[in-house]
Amino acid sequence: MSEQRERYINPLTDFGFKKLFGTELNKELLIDFLNEILPDKKIKDLSYSSEENQGLTELDRKAIFDLYCIGDKGERFIVEMQKAKQNFFKDRSIFYASFPIQSQGKKNKWNYKLDPVYSIGILDFIFDDHKNEEDFLHIVELKNQKCEIFYDKLKFVYIELPKFKKKEEELETHFDKWMYVFTHLSQLQKRPKKLQERVFKKLFEAAEIAKFTPKEREAYEESLKYYRDIKNVVDTSKEEGKIEGKIEGKIEGRKERNVEIAIELKKNNVPVEIISKSTGLAKEKIESL
Repeated sequence: MSEQRERYINPLTDFGFKKLFGTELNKELLIDFLNEILPDKKIKDLSYSSEENQGLTELDRKAIFDLYCIGDKGERFIVEMQKAKQNFFKDRSIFYASFPIQSQGKKNKWNYKLDPVYSIGILDFIFDDHKNEEDFLHIVELKNQKCEIFYDKLKFVYIELPKFKKKEEELETHFDKWMYVFTHLSQLQKRPKKLQERVFKKLFEAAEIAKFTPKEREAYEESLKYYRDIKNVVDTSKEEGKIEGKIEGKIEGRKERNVEIAIELKKNNVPVEIISKSTGLAKEKIESL
């Protein structure tokens, strides 16, 4: 039996993400998504900026892709898809959020009034310090010691996609449906009954691979290859970590057992030299037991 080909693109790839959310034609999709994760904002329109995060390293460009948009009221939005966990991710996120802040500076007389900046991170991984929490949507603001909003023009939104586990029949909110799209789109062969809204109809039409030009298909295949390469690296490192953890556990267990044996032999007045040869423990260690 031949393998069933994907009907819809993977939105976690560079091409897929920008095809669905980074074109003027599909701007409605991005607006709907942003309005869903930022309940305090009702964006009516936005424009795409040609500016990029100039600080991105070569590694960043392979693991991260972003959109930079300006809302109809002047708000700045950085929307990032990140495929792999990085050291100092939160530091990097704060650093890049500074670019749309600094770009608002004006020469000559300026009163320093800033437009709001929103940094949205769609993450294909789980934060180490949040792995035991069920929450996968994090909205971060600047607050004072009384937990009151100190500055309301800078917000960070992080979504940990791997934590979303709902099945189609469990989808309740519009936000649930967006999460389902991000996590299941490339596995679907038809539009689910739960996703019949007009915005999702447009999304599924834009995501259909059969409608791509040969050039678009080639670009998508290349983007998919990058995604799979990085995913394989991440999965391999996780597996190696598990194996390494098991080995370390066995070694640690063996050490503890050797100590127990040494204590029993010492109680029976067995010479230290013989205990050392039997357990592999140093004479100093045995004498200290």
